Amino acid sequence: MSEKEIQFARMAILYELRLIFANGEKKEYTKEELLELLDKIAMSKAEP
Repeated sequence: MSEKEIQFARMAILYELRLIFANGEKKEYTKEELLELLDKIAMSKAEP
Protein backbone atom coordinates (compact mmCIF):
# COMPACT_ATOMS: atom_id res chain seq x y z
CA MET A 1 0.00 0.00 0.00
CA SER A 2 1.42 3.36 -0.97
CA GLU A 3 1.66 6.30 1.42
CA LYS A 4 -1.13 8.03 -0.50
CA GLU A 5 -3.41 4.99 -0.13
CA ILE A 6 -2.65 4.79 3.59
CA GLN A 7 -3.54 8.46 4.04
CA PHE A 8 -6.76 7.95 2.07
CA ALA A 9 -7.72 4.99 4.28
CA ARG A 10 -7.06 7.03 7.43
CA MET A 11 -9.23 9.89 6.19
CA ALA A 12 -12.02 7.48 5.24
CA ILE A 13 -12.05 6.01 8.73
CA LEU A 14 -12.12 9.45 10.32
CA TYR A 15 -15.00 10.46 8.07
CA GLU A 16 -16.86 7.28 8.99
CA LEU A 17 -16.48 8.17 12.67
CA ARG A 18 -17.69 11.68 11.96
CA LEU A 19 -20.83 10.33 10.30
CA ILE A 20 -21.52 8.00 13.21
CA PHE A 21 -21.29 10.88 15.68
CA ALA A 22 -23.16 13.38 13.52
CA ASN A 23 -26.06 10.99 12.89
CA GLY A 24 -26.16 9.58 16.39
CA GLU A 25 -28.76 10.54 18.94
CA LYS A 26 -26.25 10.98 21.73
CA LYS A 27 -24.33 14.16 22.46
CA GLU A 28 -21.87 12.50 24.84
CA TYR A 29 -20.22 9.09 24.74
CA THR A 30 -18.48 7.09 27.43
CA LYS A 31 -15.02 5.69 26.87
CA GLU A 32 -16.54 2.21 26.57
CA GLU A 33 -19.00 3.38 23.90
CA LEU A 34 -16.21 4.99 21.89
CA LEU A 35 -14.12 1.84 22.10
CA GLU A 36 -17.10 -0.24 20.98
CA LEU A 37 -17.62 2.00 17.94
CA LEU A 38 -13.93 1.75 17.05
CA ASP A 39 -14.04 -2.03 17.44
CA LYS A 40 -17.06 -2.28 15.13
CA ILE A 41 -15.30 -0.20 12.47
CA ALA A 42 -12.10 -2.25 12.79
CA MET A 43 -14.00 -5.54 12.52
CA SER A 44 -15.95 -4.35 9.48
CA LYS A 45 -12.68 -3.39 7.76
CA ALA A 46 -11.17 -6.81 8.51
CA GLU A 47 -14.03 -8.68 6.81
CA PRO A 48 -13.41 -9.62 3.16
